[in-house]
Amino acid sequence: MACNKIHDNTDIIVKDLPIGQEGIGRHKCASCAYEIGYQHGLQKAENINLANVLDELEESQKGDRRHRSPHAAYSLGYFNGVVDSYKC
Repeated sequence: MACNKIHDNTDIIVKDLPIGQEGIGRHKCASCAYEIGYQHGLQKAENINLANVLDELEESQKGDRRHRSPHAAYSLGYFNGVVDSYKC
């Protein structure tokens, strides 16, 4: 299914990530990956099955997130979530 979520804020973040057309991440929504990674980072989740996370992402070929690596997007989201978790 194609991602129809509004990702105005995260599209700006993921637009400069590397292109990723390999394996399970092919055509997956990088903005969704970022948002999930961010939530996991806020929680400092430690037992993550990234293959499952990526497999469950919706597909997206829209705008700035087109072909962006969901692996990189998830990782950046996780990092930013951890950083922000210390600000509370």
